[in-house]
Amino acid sequence: MEKLKGALVVGFLRLFALLPWRAVQAVGVAIGWLMWKLPNRSRDVVRINLAGCFPELTAPQREALVGQCLCDTGKTLTESACAWIWPAHKTHGLIKQVEGLPVLQAALDSGKGVVLISSHLGNWEVLLQYVCSLCKPIILYRPIKMQAVDQLLVKQRMQLGNSLAPSTKEGILSLIKTVRKGGVAGIAADPEPSLSSGVFVPFFGVPALTSKFVPSLVQGRKAEAVFMHALRLDDGSGYRVVIEAAPEALYGEDIEAAVGALNQGIEKQVRQAPSQYMWNMKRFKKRPAGEAKWY
Repeated sequence: MEKLKGALVVGFLRLFALLPWRAVQAVGVAIGWLMWKLPNRSRDVVRINLAGCFPELTAPQREALVGQCLCDTGKTLTESACAWIWPAHKTHGLIKQVEGLPVLQAALDSGKGVVLISSHLGNWEVLLQYVCSLCKPIILYRPIKMQAVDQLLVKQRMQLGNSLAPSTKEGILSLIKTVRKGGVAGIAADPEPSLSSGVFVPFFGVPALTSKFVPSLVQGRKAEAVFMHALRLDDGSGYRVVIEAAPEALYGEDIEAAVGALNQGIEKQVRQAPSQYMWNMKRFKKRPAGEAKWY
């Protein structure tokens, strides 16, 4: 039964990827609009997160942003479905603008390992294909339970000769070794870690449990760190890739300050397109001692 379900999902993705680009986006908007108008947990989480992170907005402004966020989430889902099927060169065609490419090139030319820092902003799948066209990084990822879909994604994400590291002990050790040998690693740095693996530092002014892993990789400038995201263009024609160097504090010995710099770097890019961040993620699930739960 599990194999049949997987085959059906993969078959649907292949059919969906045949749609014209504007139809793909229209389906994404429709999904997001329904998520906004119908009662569901994702909408509740977005509202809670935006109320905490954007207190300066009026209630009507925040609710409008809720709708924009969910529509962008829907578009990211449907556009990613295409990237899971298309050949890499077709996905590359979605990249219309690149800002900060010399920053990435300087890091790659440094002779050190490079850590590419991203998050749940914009489209990770499009960004991945673009990055893999420039270098051959090892990408940290979380395997999907449905085997047929996981196999499809692994194949797609490795089509340009890069490698993947599952978020297991063995996978993480493999990524660390790659960076220490001067290789390139790509990491989405915003998932909430365990309490022992993170510290609470501000994210949009709110204490957020954030992983110490990236700062530990680059501490003392043992490797170069670069922030990267693929942000959807306003006209829907594709994406612009935004690349920025990490602040000096990210390399420091003070781990709390370094993790804080990590969040600041992500927040800076999120503020360029706040509706494109995955605000339906329970980013603030764990709270400092004595603070009430958010969700």
